[in-house]
Amino acid sequence: MPATPTSILEGVRSVNDMARRSLPPVSSELPPRARMLRTGVFGALDIGSTKITCMIGKAEPDGTRRILGFGWQKGRGIRHGAITDLDEAERAIRAAVGQAEDMADTRLRSVTVNLGCGQPESRLFNVQWPVGGRVIGEDEIRSVVLEGRHRAESEGRDTIHILPLSFSVDETMRVEDPRGLHCETLTARLHVIDAVSSALRNLHTCLNRCDLEIAEIVSAPFAAGLATLVEDERELGTTVIDMGGGSTSFAVFAEGQLLHTASTLVGGSHVTNDIARLLSTPVAHAERLKTLYGSCQASPDDEREMLPVPLVGEEEHQIAKVPRSMVVSIIRPRLEEIFEIVKDRLENSGLSRVAGARVVLTGGACQLAGARELAAHILGKQVRLGRPVGLRGLPDAASGPAFATGAGLLAWASGEGRSMQDIDLETKRVGGPLKRLISFLKERV
Repeated sequence: MPATPTSILEGVRSVNDMARRSLPPVSSELPPRARMLRTGVFGALDIGSTKITCMIGKAEPDGTRRILGFGWQKGRGIRHGAITDLDEAERAIRAAVGQAEDMADTRLRSVTVNLGCGQPESRLFNVQWPVGGRVIGEDEIRSVVLEGRHRAESEGRDTIHILPLSFSVDETMRVEDPRGLHCETLTARLHVIDAVSSALRNLHTCLNRCDLEIAEIVSAPFAAGLATLVEDERELGTTVIDMGGGSTSFAVFAEGQLLHTASTLVGGSHVTNDIARLLSTPVAHAERLKTLYGSCQASPDDEREMLPVPLVGEEEHQIAKVPRSMVVSIIRPRLEEIFEIVKDRLENSGLSRVAGARVVLTGGACQLAGARELAAHILGKQVRLGRPVGLRGLPDAASGPAFATGAGLLAWASGEGRSMQDIDLETKRVGGPLKRLISFLKERV
């Protein structure tokens, strides 16, 4: 019997009822503000003691970044991340930037630079701002952040980052974005990172000589974390340890935020110098021994494997032979020292528990064989090596942990990792005298 219009309509209604029952309930909450990536071409400059890296890239519509140009040079005129010889540093930076510009067929006017100098310090504190029952707007958020910047100012030091972690609206805590809410008092939990002013002025002077302006300065371990961590690691708690040539720094991420950074002036170059001094061999050959045969984990064959070691001041044909076990016995204590320092600094920060059970190693020194296992043993956490993610067009030679900081600088320049990035938190937008009076009355009356 052919179906009647009534029976067809009843069937459609039945199917629609089943579909409605299978769908999840519609949420009344508004979607969060979308992460906004900046458009245009960005330059990132990682200035380190052993290497200088320049990356030029742009943000793609899918949230990834594409490398347009890449340059690399051996670090010169730099010690522990600080400028020590302006002429040498200028030549190295110009060469690295020139390589990247030629590859990208563009010229940079400004770059985002890593903070590797100036004895950076990290602090957390709360700042309250009276709102008086009004609606919280951008001016109130900007005011509380600028008040935090004012309180954080210290003689001889400049503020690099002032990152809003969360807000409290009266008694309601952990508000991510308070705009549109009414309250009497707005409280901001802020993370401030600052550094010695003179070291930063030297950095500005060097880049000015290279005809470059500094767009922004970004904490090196923060940048390394932006380049290597996945979203779950940032939320659940992870410590990023950036093992550079002249220093080792670390950053604690949790709840999607950067909570702490610290550094120590011990890095991969100290391992090289230990080998050179104890084996009486030139520094260049000590670096070669470390790169080709270095390990901090002993193996049964180490005693039998003999390595050629030219001696300082001797003729070229005067070459000694040492077992590989001797090189391992020199490298291991230095890496143990580095991880013990990080462990102590982490415990002293009071964030060891918040930091979670994961560690991500970045930087050139972490590529030594056995470094991952040694870090896991000393820190008592799960450890992996961090490589840049979300980058297209990066050369294979630059895709390892040694180039994580440069990739993170590019991520920051394109808008990654910023809190409330649709608000200019640096300057208070107040116009003429009338607007300034109105703003004053809103804040104080």
